[in-house]
Amino acid sequence: MEAKLQRWVQRQGWDRASVCYEQYWQRQLQPAVDLVLDTADLRPGEHVIDVACGTGMVTLAAATSVAPNGRVLAVDLSPKMVVDVERRATAGGTGDIEFACRDAEDLGDVGSFDVALCSLGLMYVPDPFVAVSELHRVLRPGGRAVVSVWGERRNCGWAQLFPIVAARVSSDVCPMFFALGTPGALAATMARAGFVDVDETRLDSDLHYADDDEALGAAFAGGPVALASSRFDDDARRSADAEYLESLAPFADGAGYRVPGEFVVVSARRTDP
Repeated sequence: MEAKLQRWVQRQGWDRASVCYEQYWQRQLQPAVDLVLDTADLRPGEHVIDVACGTGMVTLAAATSVAPNGRVLAVDLSPKMVVDVERRATAGGTGDIEFACRDAEDLGDVGSFDVALCSLGLMYVPDPFVAVSELHRVLRPGGRAVVSVWGERRNCGWAQLFPIVAARVSSDVCPMFFALGTPGALAATMARAGFVDVDETRLDSDLHYADDDEALGAAFAGGPVALASSRFDDDARRSADAEYLESLAPFADGAGYRVPGEFVVVSARRTDP
């Protein structure tokens, strides 16, 4: 997919998914979010940029960790995601946070930071190396970066979602979604961008769905195929729902599902001067 079109697809898709993203994904992604934050080891007074911030799962916790004198810049390609995280921060009275609608591949003149975070965002950019290079650029010498992505396709029980959608509509999904999840791929990308002390951790974590409706909502309404699935007609939606639930059948757990997932978290450092 041409890069400009891919960015448009992601912006439109995440604008659409923003209304229910937290509902379906906060609990599911919390183990990966916790690992990113634990790995980052944020300290009071630090300046942090959270790239592809979404609805602020990492942003809000980071702001609390660097308070009272630190600050966080939250950026996302989706304007509605940025509005949502700003609303959440205001409602919670959370720390010193700034907000901007920015492309991960072109962060612009945002200043320099002690820590750069990107939680489950690199799978969606046209060129992850460019985005990682931007993280490197905005870090101060000696600054730290922590990045997470989904793991290998074979370890993610929900992965049939993508071919199910692509079989029904012109593909608006992520063409290389699992590429960085292969062993060593994300670490190698960060090393190529100039990072040192690169360390990779893999995390197995089940996704728990209480019933069919929750599993389908997370898959089609609250995630990366929200735009594509919005183009289904009634017949396509019924058949896609049935096929997706059939793909989850091996993971049935009572009335719901316990679906295996895998995350990759990589930490690294920009070299000292």
